[in-house]
Amino acid sequence: MPTNLFIDTNLLEAALKAGGLKTKRETVNLALKEFIQRRKTADVLSLFGTIEYDADFDHKEERHRDR
Repeated sequence: MPTNLFIDTNLLEAALKAGGLKTKRETVNLALKEFIQRRKTADVLSLFGTIEYDADFDHKEERHRDR
């Protein structure tokens, strides 16, 4: 799907150099993947401190429990 975007050329060139990639397409795709990953990480991190846990739960015992 061809797309015409107006991208800041200075940012694109800086990203191309920083990423050590050969093409603008590779650079944009990598930037989008990293952006998505950071957002997913932020979503997971926002859960810290909000989930209650059972202090008496023994995860090691669960490993050896008969299945």
